[in-house]
Amino acid sequence: MSPREYLSNHIIRSFKIYKMSSTKASTPQRQIRAFHDSETITVYQAYSVPIATAAVTAQSLSASPLFRTTRMTWIKPSWAWMLYRAGYSYKDPGQARILALKMKHADFIYLLEQGVLSSHKATNQKDAEARKKNEEVRIQWDPERNVRLDKLDYRSIQIGIPGALSERWAKEMIVEIEDVTERAKELKRVLDERPDVMDEELSEMGLVPEEKLYQRVPANVKEKLRMD
Repeated sequence: MSPREYLSNHIIRSFKIYKMSSTKASTPQRQIRAFHDSETITVYQAYSVPIATAAVTAQSLSASPLFRTTRMTWIKPSWAWMLYRAGYSYKDPGQARILALKMKHADFIYLLEQGVLSSHKATNQKDAEARKKNEEVRIQWDPERNVRLDKLDYRSIQIGIPGALSERWAKEMIVEIEDVTERAKELKRVLDERPDVMDEELSEMGLVPEEKLYQRVPANVKEKLRMD
């Protein structure tokens, strides 16, 4: 590569980094970004191999008897946050397979409508016991990550589906299940081998989905969940 070509590439790369940084700096603290189309929104969760294999084969999350509907399940629309949570699928056997779960918009919004912020505090013990019994949908706003797992300065939503709603969610609200574990592993391999690879190239390689602002959330729900 000639000095002129090297300088040109350096300038282009610096501009891309500046552009990405400027975009991230202007991102509101609390908003939902997701891969979605006119009919569905994609959320992610990681499971053990037996649960994931049965789910993909039957296109039903509850196909395996190992899938428990008595515990809270946390789903997230952020691909990067899922990678962080599961360590690109290498973190532990219980998260060895990452699944992309497509939900219809109405069902996703229903979960948001039922949700309460995890920071919501009880005024007395009676209120706390009542909430525990009802098992509310829980909403958390955790620091967003990039695909390199670095913490960003804005938030990503997590939705906790309680045991009381888990079976209905698994059987009725998920319309398509895809195993995306190999995508996560390939992304990790590329990042390890090419630390300076740009996000645009990762997207072109099909390793990073295009997550756009989700604009279907009703105004009253935005207010309740303290969205920007």
